[in-house]
Amino acid sequence: MANNNKSIYSALAANLLIALTKFIAGAYTNSSSMISEGIHSTVDTTNQLLLLYGLKRSKKAADQSHPFGYGKELYFWSFVVSILIFGLGGALSVYQGIAHIKEPEVMKDPFWNYIVLFLSLIFEGASLFIAVKEFNKTRNGMGWWDAIIKSKDPSSFLVVFEDGAAVAGLIVVMILMGMSHWLQIPELDGLASVIVGLLLVFVSFILARESRSLLMGEGIAPETRDKIAQLAEKDVAVLKTKNILSTYQSPEEVILMLILDFEDHLDTEEITVAIHRIRESIKKEFPLVRFVIIQPE
Repeated sequence: MANNNKSIYSALAANLLIALTKFIAGAYTNSSSMISEGIHSTVDTTNQLLLLYGLKRSKKAADQSHPFGYGKELYFWSFVVSILIFGLGGALSVYQGIAHIKEPEVMKDPFWNYIVLFLSLIFEGASLFIAVKEFNKTRNGMGWWDAIIKSKDPSSFLVVFEDGAAVAGLIVVMILMGMSHWLQIPELDGLASVIVGLLLVFVSFILARESRSLLMGEGIAPETRDKIAQLAEKDVAVLKTKNILSTYQSPEEVILMLILDFEDHLDTEEITVAIHRIRESIKKEFPLVRFVIIQPE
């Protein structure tokens, strides 16, 4: 989790530096796409603050009202971030772009826009490099898409998507803004805003899908479930694993319930001892499994 904090802090610093300069340059040069980029950076800054808040809240100790802890806070705030990217980032940029296409305004000298965009590209690129480097540490040889689908920590890939969308958006804006000024077609500046907005909408759908899945109680992978079943069945007291129920309470905490068929000749005390033995062996083998509930069939 500390690694993810590093990528979040780097993204926060980059977006905070960039947002203000984009707004100033956009207002000075009358550029719609530049204002959209400013909105994008402001939303990203807010998102990083919310993610850090979610990470902090998820570390709260369990209490009477939340006996399994507050781990799902991270999933909730990640979902909120995906909604913000859609609403404040994507929808506003599309609206701004369409308005500028309908009523185009000739851009003033875009020199400062290029300076800001170039600096933004450096900052965002550096932030993306750090985010990708940190995410690569968690992939364990898996492909990118598989790692995102199987990841239980949305903060790890959320920053990668945000920074990736930011870099792609900057490149689109630089190209279309240059064409708009060179060809004297102000509508192209509005088109850049629309493309940036649609890019953010696409990213928000992917992030919302993954965050929702975790928030709704995503369980352990089938291969992990099979390994746990085999581990339980190794115990002399167990005949068969009837069922395994699980849910991720946080990226580092799994709640597991096993329904086991024990040997018929065992009495209550022997079953109790066996349950304790199986629980300890599972926790030793799978450190993320913090709570193990074992129910005899």
